[in-house]
Amino acid sequence: MNRHPSLSGARIAFDLDGTLVDTAPDLVRALNAAIAPAGLDSVPLSDVRAMVGRGARALIERAFANAGRAAPPEDELSGALELFLSVYREGIADLSRPFPGVEAALDELADAGARLSVCTNKPGWLAVPLLQALDLADRFERIVGAEDSPAKKPDPAHVLMALGGAPVEAGDILVGDSRVDFEAARAAGAGIILFENGYDEKPVRMLGADRLFNSYKNLPALTAGLITQRQALRRS
Repeated sequence: MNRHPSLSGARIAFDLDGTLVDTAPDLVRALNAAIAPAGLDSVPLSDVRAMVGRGARALIERAFANAGRAAPPEDELSGALELFLSVYREGIADLSRPFPGVEAALDELADAGARLSVCTNKPGWLAVPLLQALDLADRFERIVGAEDSPAKKPDPAHVLMALGGAPVEAGDILVGDSRVDFEAARAAGAGIILFENGYDEKPVRMLGADRLFNSYKNLPALTAGLITQRQALRRS
């Protein structure tokens, strides 16, 4: 018996870093390797969790700023970025793990008939091997990275591509962890559910998402309830 009938046919897109997978340990490993040649001290993991979300280049620039250093020249920054990507790709899942309960929640959603995808500003050439290494890739119909869409989040085109195209229905939901996800979902007309244990710099409860969660065991019921509400609003 389907415990959540409203999930049947629902299209649910997930952000990746800070939502599905705790990637910060591998990102800080790559970041510290990239900034070491410039003589910067290692950045602690807690700082990186708040810095993730705007890409590797911004992560390196912020590491310099947090150390009280001016942004490096473009050739130096490009070299640091190249080193970052090389180190990160080589050990992409050495320390990264799905957040607790992710696999069970994805299975429950799929068993109820939901169609799952990934909508990430991470390049696809990094997102796909990461999800494959963690045995998550096969759970998704599509994995849409930054270069796979005409524009990345918060542009709604990225969300629409991950969901499988317009029109947006009541059962279309984005699950994320940041303001970027919130803005992208709102622009696309999709429902937005935010994970409170992710990587945004400020508490996501301040954004006005449709639903918040801090444990994946609650996500299927929470999503089903939101879809039921969106369906009722469309009928009214």
